[in-house]
Amino acid sequence: MSDQIKHECGIAFIRLLKPLSYYQQKYGTALYGLNKLYLLMEKQHNRGQDGAGIATIKLDMKPGSRYISRYRSMASNAVADIFEYVQNKFVDIQENTPELMQDTEWLKNNVSFIGEVLMGHLRYGTHGKNSIENCHPFLRQNNWMTRNLVIAGNFNMTNVDELLEQLYELGQHPKEKADTVTVLEKIGHFLDDENQELFDAYKKDGHDNVSITHKISDNLNIANILRRSAKTWDGGYSICGMVGNGDSFIMRDPAGIRPAYYYYDDEIVVAASERPALQTAFNIQFKDVKEIDPGHALIIKKNGEVSMEQFREPTERLSCSFERIYFSKGSDVEIYQERKQLGRLLCDQVLKAVGHDLKNTVFSFIPNTAEVAFFGMVDGVNQYVRNHQKDVLLNKKEQLSDVELDELLSMTPRVEKLAVKDVKLRTFITQDADRGEMVAHVYDTTYGIIKNHQDTLVALDDSIVRGTTLKQSIIKIVDRLHPKKIIIVSSAPQIRYPDCYGIDMSRMGQFVAFDAAIQLLTERGMWQVIEDVYTKCKASLLLPKEDIINHVKEIYKPFSPEEISAKIAQIITPKGTVAEVEVIYQSLENLHSACPKNKGDWYFSGNYPTPGGNKVVNKAFVNWKEGNNQRAY
Repeated sequence: MSDQIKHECGIAFIRLLKPLSYYQQKYGTALYGLNKLYLLMEKQHNRGQDGAGIATIKLDMKPGSRYISRYRSMASNAVADIFEYVQNKFVDIQENTPELMQDTEWLKNNVSFIGEVLMGHLRYGTHGKNSIENCHPFLRQNNWMTRNLVIAGNFNMTNVDELLEQLYELGQHPKEKADTVTVLEKIGHFLDDENQELFDAYKKDGHDNVSITHKISDNLNIANILRRSAKTWDGGYSICGMVGNGDSFIMRDPAGIRPAYYYYDDEIVVAASERPALQTAFNIQFKDVKEIDPGHALIIKKNGEVSMEQFREPTERLSCSFERIYFSKGSDVEIYQERKQLGRLLCDQVLKAVGHDLKNTVFSFIPNTAEVAFFGMVDGVNQYVRNHQKDVLLNKKEQLSDVELDELLSMTPRVEKLAVKDVKLRTFITQDADRGEMVAHVYDTTYGIIKNHQDTLVALDDSIVRGTTLKQSIIKIVDRLHPKKIIIVSSAPQIRYPDCYGIDMSRMGQFVAFDAAIQLLTERGMWQVIEDVYTKCKASLLLPKEDIINHVKEIYKPFSPEEISAKIAQIITPKGTVAEVEVIYQSLENLHSACPKNKGDWYFSGNYPTPGGNKVVNKAFVNWKEGNNQRAY
């Protein structure tokens, strides 16, 4: 992606189902759980570079013994920093009493983080402040073991104000207006309720307080707590939670917006945001890794019982298609094939744009997340070549001279790597006048490949959000190669609407497609459309979110996708560019064809999976119209 955006946190969860001594004997280390947690987090480092954190719980500890450990970091390499901190706790033991590293009971009683329930989180701060307080996991503490709660998640709620109001009505006073606080306190409130109801029932039956504590631990109804907590949540979420006694859960929103995968056997229960992380860390086959069902929670009781229980009625599955286009690692076999298909499906448009002239066309990609889609596009072009050769040989063979036959048989797409991401150039000593010149050199290029003013350059990007990098750097630098034409191809459709479920795309003014539509309306004297949409959006904010529709769609309605693409090409073309610039986008139909399981496309289509999404898009438009640069939720 040429325009970098923050997105999608990552979660990692491990529950060891056997005593720690089992892993010491089988795998040769008491740190089996910690080692695997490190691997799970490192294999998902693409999902968060603003911070990270881990938490562990030790089962069946005696009163007065610490059983919850947590550490968070905002270091530049947060995961490594966290596990160096943990590793340092074992340095003296390894040097002075190495035999204790084999004594799992001693380690559990004397060293923090040696537990059976482990959680990790990687953070991309889409809107929250970048401080240690904003790093997951979050901890709600209590002297009652079963009232302690630790959560970490990949989530955004659209109705934080509504959820805060509900907490006020419960008598709470949250310390911060943030969805992390509301989620923690909402689950925490109903966890307290569950504890109190069980306590009162057992007390009524004549049990003493100590036995009641054990009975509560055995009989907490985690599914019921989650049902009551999530009843009014509007958003996308994969949330991992641990109760102090060792009960744990991973829950997924009813539309399956955010990803969550799991695996379990008689030794472990593990979960993560991405399937390949589980496959690599535990050497698991693709077929053995399952998705957590939308509207369901994977619940692991303290005694090791595992169940999948519904906490909300699932809605139409609208899993985030951006996960497939860009966010998740392409090492997932399904995602790899889908990205190739996205590139393959662009071939007809691209070949038409170059007049099927492969001799004078160079195909390339903008590093490096578009590489897999590029392979697919090249496959598609090669297929076109084979079909063309077959057609000519079957129908026109007698008409070909030897030279023409040689030319036909040697026909192949010219594939080159032209745009190369250079080091992050420091611009702190530059003035505004020359900063643009410095930014233009973020990308470098390969000279001498393009035939001057003869070749067309086709460059594939996986998506175009703002178009800033294209305008300020990429088009400037490749225009120096003197192509006749530059065609920028996006494997994603036009990004037209804000996201409110975990991607840092919440402001209308960010989108070059929106800018293009506004410019077209202005040029054609259609300002009234903008005013009418503003009036409708403003009025809609007074309605319940369930009654709101997306009025911003009317901004795009007068124009075809091709008209908007043509205007985008004008917008991203820097002054002084000699080559003609064209932009080609993926169609929504092809996106759904390539990614049949992930049809969530609200940032492209405006069809939001929850009622809160319509409120957010209308509020984002109002903010843009009023010059307010704040996010809309």
